[in-house]
Amino acid sequence: MSGILDGKRVLVTGVLMESSIAFHTAKVAQEQGAEVILTAFPRPTLTERIAKKLPKPARVIELDVTNDEHLARVEGVVREELGGLDGVVHSIGFAPQDALGGNFLHTPFESVSTAMHVSAFSLKSLTTACLPLMEDGGSVVGLTFDAQFAWPQYDWMGPAKAALEATSRYLARDLGKRNVRCNLISAGPLGSMAAKSIPGFGDLAKVWDERSPLAWDMTDPEPAGRGVVALLSDFFPKTTGEIVHVDGGVHIMGA
Repeated sequence: MSGILDGKRVLVTGVLMESSIAFHTAKVAQEQGAEVILTAFPRPTLTERIAKKLPKPARVIELDVTNDEHLARVEGVVREELGGLDGVVHSIGFAPQDALGGNFLHTPFESVSTAMHVSAFSLKSLTTACLPLMEDGGSVVGLTFDAQFAWPQYDWMGPAKAALEATSRYLARDLGKRNVRCNLISAGPLGSMAAKSIPGFGDLAKVWDERSPLAWDMTDPEPAGRGVVALLSDFFPKTTGEIVHVDGGVHIMGA
């Protein structure tokens, strides 16, 4: 049987660990027939080592989404490697330590600005850098952590994710005429590198132990990766500006 991404060319950012959603997205995408190219920053060699665990080889290119020179060369490198793109996965987020862990009231703007630039504005930067490669349309999928709520310890990453969600909607509005869809997966907590950088992450994860209708496994990123791949596929041809929850159902619970 053919895969749901047969013939698709997909760029995946954020593969830093085998336990990351980005890694499992790349893995499932390859299993479903896609050609995959990875981006990495600040340590491309780390991503190159992790990439060897994928079912098929994948080229790794260095990309700092806050660096205009890096963004400007994406088109040429990807076009040479794949000829174009059908999908882009934004799995990028960062906040300085003083913007997390209960320091919300005391975080300086410089740290907030960094969190917003890397975690939210970069969705627009990455998408517009890749747009010339999506000549026949395509799908952009990002990763959020439900920004409707104030989570323990998450602090300024919460407003950054809210900005990411709004950015996705505006991209969906402006890129629809080019047949480019932009959607997000809102995943539950996982033991990724991003999670480990949040002080007191265990308090956040405890919410899922107590409230998730479906049993939630913090060590299994594949369900979220499958969600990303589904949105990259042609099975959602008229879905854009959407946030699909892959969180065990916690988002529906009132108490």
